[in-house]
Amino acid sequence: MSIDVRPSPQALETLDWDKGDGLLPAVVQDIDTLHVLMLGYVSAESLAATLAIGHMTFFSRSKQRLWTKGEQSGNVLVVQAISVDCDADTLLVLARPAGPTCHTGAESCFDGAPKDFLGGLDQLVAVREALRPSGSYTTSLFEGGIRRIAQKVGEEGVETALAGVAQDDEALLGEASDLLYHLLVLLRARGLSLEDARDVLEKRHR
Repeated sequence: MSIDVRPSPQALETLDWDKGDGLLPAVVQDIDTLHVLMLGYVSAESLAATLAIGHMTFFSRSKQRLWTKGEQSGNVLVVQAISVDCDADTLLVLARPAGPTCHTGAESCFDGAPKDFLGGLDQLVAVREALRPSGSYTTSLFEGGIRRIAQKVGEEGVETALAGVAQDDEALLGEASDLLYHLLVLLRARGLSLEDARDVLEKRHR
């Protein structure tokens, strides 16, 4: 079950607050890379605040008050979706982090937590597309226009196919990596993302 980012009294009523003395553990995961970022605890009040403002808000057990992640650092967690487990006593929060999540400056509070590199690369391409930093190859592709990007995808596709037929595994992997990268750039140039392509594949699978 997913909870909309808007307040939903009906969804809140399903949660089992008694089991944890009024608090529920909330695991926060990066929606793009699936990187597990942190674990916190929410009260009914902090969850309502989260739904209202769209930024992950916990109940701090040490401070004994509501605490919005990033309220001082600015490294907020922008909530995209919230799911409830089968026992209705734990939350899984999908969020888009606005900076490092851990107080140490690390991306995640869990050292070595697995993540989807391709999803992270897609987000980096999105940043390059928005900021257009000078000296960046990705910037030069966007500046070259959609036709140039499409041409590169075609070239890399041919090179990948040829490597698959006539070259070793290392060469094939290298060409396939180039193809995936340029495909991400092409999607972004059209206002699309890796997630959009994943959605299509998921619908086909179903």
